[in-house]
Amino acid sequence: MSKSWNKGVTLALEGPGKFTTISTIQEASWALIEDWPLEDGEALDKALLVIEAAMSGKKTPEEARFAFIAAAHEAGIEIQE
Repeated sequence: MSKSWNKGVTLALEGPGKFTTISTIQEASWALIEDWPLEDGEALDKALLVIEAAMSGKKTPEEARFAFIAAAHEAGIEIQE
């Protein structure tokens, strides 16, 4: 399921100044699993759980977006406003 967020999250996932926009919970899930610079972290674990819940309709896409942003902050990933 590819639920879109009201506003994408643009972040430097591939390194400083290399910005990518994540617009759906599916994209966020793949980013956290495949591209994330940390393997462990409280916010990372929470984001994965919230995204899974959002995919099954138990949480909203926006709750997943906020959890994803928190995980990016935890990992020290630059976010473009």
